[in-house]
Amino acid sequence: MARVSLIATLLGGLLAGAAIGGDAPPRESDWLVELRRSREALEWSDGIVRHDWRLQERLRDGRCRILDPQDAVVREGTGDDCRAAFAALEADGTIPAVRGPTVMLLHGLGEGRASMRPLANHLRKSLDATVLLVGYASTAADLTAHGRALGDVMATLPPTVRVSFVGHSLGNLVVRRWMDLADDAALARVDRMVMLGPPNRGSDLARQVGGAGMLATLAEGAARDLVIHWPRVEPTLAVPACEFGIVAGGRGDGVGFSHFLDGDDDAIVRVDETRLDGADDFLLVPVNHAAMLVDRRVKEATAAFLQSGRFAPREGEAPR
Repeated sequence: MARVSLIATLLGGLLAGAAIGGDAPPRESDWLVELRRSREALEWSDGIVRHDWRLQERLRDGRCRILDPQDAVVREGTGDDCRAAFAALEADGTIPAVRGPTVMLLHGLGEGRASMRPLANHLRKSLDATVLLVGYASTAADLTAHGRALGDVMATLPPTVRVSFVGHSLGNLVVRRWMDLADDAALARVDRMVMLGPPNRGSDLARQVGGAGMLATLAEGAARDLVIHWPRVEPTLAVPACEFGIVAGGRGDGVGFSHFLDGDDDAIVRVDETRLDGADDFLLVPVNHAAMLVDRRVKEATAAFLQSGRFAPREGEAPR
């Protein structure tokens, strides 16, 4: 755990988005809860998600648990035990079923699903859809493992449920890796995707870390894919066959937020690194990487794209 925390710190939140709270200082009890959740976010990945209920697996030892909407542990044990208990809670109505259009949100490197909650809350108010926060232990496994885990989450949803994705930073690469692994039937269920600050063309910041000798050896899981293995990983990331739009952060001045990166950037990802051929829309917002998830303009643009396939629907055009 110490190595994981160290590399996350050394990378300066590389490709991660920190949740930003209000102006009031947090109470000590709130801080301790968030510390626990942050630590656990690097250890546990979701295997089943139903609204804010979830079955998770701890990747280092295969232990599983069920969390309720308050993140309280309802059951912990083997995978078989927890899956049986989860099914029983669904059968008696304790866990509500997922029906209709669904939006999955995936966070960035070193973060947990809590970082996506401000955006999730906005989408739940704006869309007639079920919004699911999907967590994955980003530094505990590589992109391929996370892509397969996302496939497991998808497979547990009713086959009639259509899904859209919203990824922040590394979360977009997890979705793209799943799309490369998925079959045609699974891909046909996907409606749209919004990419927020995606390192679609790799990361100069990661390459700088990779050239720092000892720092590169500390990178684990998906961080290692970016720092060391990017030339091998990039060809395994599918270009979405669905409609997709990209939101990049930057100042629009050709300089950006960071003096360590060339060109415009959001302090973590360069604008040029977010681009991907085939995108249906592109939006540059003057906001840094971490603040993107709480920015009003980003929230509204995300909801608009999920409804219409554009960040700003044309005048007189009804959402599709």
